[in-house]
Amino acid sequence: MKPCKDQQFDASSYVDAFYATFDRVAGNANFHGLKPLPQMLSIGEISNEFLELMFPGRCGRDRAELGLQEILSAQMQEVCTQLKTQVFLACRYDDPSLDECEAQEKADSTVRKLCKLLPQLRIQLKMDAKAAFDGDPAARNIREVILSYPCIKTLTIHRIAHELFKMGVPLIPRMFNESAHKETGIDIHPGAEIGNSFFIDHGTGVVIGETTVIGNNVKLYQGVTLGALSFPKDACGSLIRGAKRHPTIEDNVTIYSNATILGDITIGKNAVIGSNVWIKESVAPNTMVTIQEPKITVRELRSRTN
Repeated sequence: MKPCKDQQFDASSYVDAFYATFDRVAGNANFHGLKPLPQMLSIGEISNEFLELMFPGRCGRDRAELGLQEILSAQMQEVCTQLKTQVFLACRYDDPSLDECEAQEKADSTVRKLCKLLPQLRIQLKMDAKAAFDGDPAARNIREVILSYPCIKTLTIHRIAHELFKMGVPLIPRMFNESAHKETGIDIHPGAEIGNSFFIDHGTGVVIGETTVIGNNVKLYQGVTLGALSFPKDACGSLIRGAKRHPTIEDNVTIYSNATILGDITIGKNAVIGSNVWIKESVAPNTMVTIQEPKITVRELRSRTN
């Protein structure tokens, strides 16, 4: 058999047409020539380090020779140093007028503010873990919940990202939540406000929008969407960003699987929302909302013989 001739690939004949796309629509989607950006890989690693800080030993590291306070000190130093680097990069990208020292000061200030909030955040996460244990008869103990339940990983990252979001840190909060979304299938915007003792059972497919407000002791099941019904625009037709457009879920509400709740509406205290409902209007407190059960038809199949 005659050997095939190796065809050398030459990219130069294709580059001109590809290059021409870089000055067309959405030119600000290009990153060439910008300062270094935060990296999703690094954000994912930092997320895991925060889980280890909040629940020491969760990642399986053997530190038996150290006392708890030594472990916490070393872990906090490590994770905050990594976070500071990424916040520095985000600040320089977001505001090119900042010189290196100004960006470093901004990153340092951000990390210090977050460190002051960590005790409060850890208490909230312990309450979330207890809510998961109390709300799921399949859970053997709280340690199992912390180690394996996707909602705990998501909420750990979300509660940190939410504080960074409130501080106005660019890029990093959304990158945190997208890192969690990728691993757990739970999509929570860092702007969403979530109260104490929050439990997402199973979790896959849950979506919680930016301006959602969730009270205390709320339980969601898989596939729930807390989304926007419409997107308000200004006189020029551009989207008005930050306007309240997602639901408010009050205390002690349970929302079952695949329910869709849209718009700036309120689900009142102690309400129960059944599976597969589509809600666009507020629901009064102490109310149950369900859809009519579909009619099921059962018929006997004839035996098939060859």
